[in-house]
Amino acid sequence: MSDLTFLEWPFLSGEHKVLAKNLRSWAERELASIADEDVDEACKELVKKLAKSGWLRFCVPSEFGGAHEKLDVRSLCIIRETLAYHNGLADFSFAIQGLGSGSISLFGSDELQKKYLPAVCSGKKIAAFALSEPDAGSDVAAISTSATLDKNDFVLNGTKTWISNGGIADYYIVFARTETTPGAKGLSAFVVDADTAGLKLKERIHVIAPHPLATIEFHGCRVPKSCLIGQRGDGFKVAMATLDVFRATVGAAALGFARRALDEALSRASTRKIFDGTLADLQLTQEKLAEMALNIDASALLIYRAAWCKDSRGERATKEVAMAKLYATETAQSVIDKAVQILGGLGVVSGNPVEKLYREIRALRIYEGASEVQKIVIARQLLANFSKPG
Repeated sequence: MSDLTFLEWPFLSGEHKVLAKNLRSWAERELASIADEDVDEACKELVKKLAKSGWLRFCVPSEFGGAHEKLDVRSLCIIRETLAYHNGLADFSFAIQGLGSGSISLFGSDELQKKYLPAVCSGKKIAAFALSEPDAGSDVAAISTSATLDKNDFVLNGTKTWISNGGIADYYIVFARTETTPGAKGLSAFVVDADTAGLKLKERIHVIAPHPLATIEFHGCRVPKSCLIGQRGDGFKVAMATLDVFRATVGAAALGFARRALDEALSRASTRKIFDGTLADLQLTQEKLAEMALNIDASALLIYRAAWCKDSRGERATKEVAMAKLYATETAQSVIDKAVQILGGLGVVSGNPVEKLYREIRALRIYEGASEVQKIVIARQLLANFSKPG
């Protein structure tokens, strides 16, 4: 079992320690039997399991059945780290329930919150977050999907792609251009039910670590004005505030993958006989293990610092979150690669836990802001807050 002494760090409370312990026990019992041959059905089953056991309560505020008065980022990180350690699809299913309802939790009207948040918490509705487009990924301001006001409805036209839960979601949080103002200031956010006329599933996207991903299209898709999240023109603010909550949790998922990789490597190195000893007796192996442990601890420090900043300050923690996401995802890739090397041939056998981790980790360096974008975010934050001497 990985080193869990991080739970004693001052960033976390006794409640967080209990959460980690209880979820770890649950995951060991419940996630080993999940079959992932059909990812759609697996994700639907996982949402039901997560809801039944109360873990989805951490995705919504207490007013709507949640565990805390407002979203607690440290809890979200602990949950994602723990689920990722045991099952990548379980982490994915939890994460998108949170990301796909976070904008409603933060900015939704009373009507939208009452309609969607209890259903997310209970697992009755599967959520999705539709931000990316074929020509607008990291550059959110380049979104071209339009939403034109026509009497009491907005009419949506355009394409969204790389949409997690695409094809199985009950609703989508959709970002579209409502204003003639170019760039970020012209965007608005909407809740669009999956069965709304004019919303079409264009194609499923198959990736190296299977997840339900899709491209969806809007052709004259009419949604009532009441489906607007926040104010008209607030779409960029809604998107960035939502990502500010959930970006650190991407790092936490990477941390869970990395911890599992280290455990698999330790197990293999300690038992693999070689040169009248074990693989762990070799200094080259020890070097790899030491580097893996170092990167894991450094990642955990950045992640839980960012989560603590977000929870305790009650305001944006953009720089801290970007640092956590960047460092944790990049170093997790390195940790898992070292684990593959230590396992040797077993590390590339299809179905081996480390082989699965090798495929799972790669996307985390891209989604919710690629590593290159996180560097830009960090630099801009530094420059904005820099005071010249004198």
